[in-house]
Amino acid sequence: MNLKAKFDAVIVQPLEEQEETYGSIIVPDAGKDRNIHGKVLAVGPGKHTVTGEFIETTTKIGEIVVLPTMGFTKLQHKGDEYFIGAENQILAEVIQED
Repeated sequence: MNLKAKFDAVIVQPLEEQEETYGSIIVPDAGKDRNIHGKVLAVGPGKHTVTGEFIETTTKIGEIVVLPTMGFTKLQHKGDEYFIGAENQILAEVIQED
């Protein structure tokens, strides 16, 4: 990937979701509106407010995050799919339990 996030943008690569099964039957996920889980690949430095104050981004590369169903832009780049959006639109960080 040779994309660089600007301002407070975050570039996220979606993670493959597990198919839901009941016994040996695979339940299709068509029609379900699901939030996307993804891995953060790039984060911009931050942005200036209207008063001139600089607000740094707090999201880190490598975090697993939950994105909203709408709001992030889907981008195809060199055969791969990414989502790009403002850091403040990320819904949650997934904390890995040991």
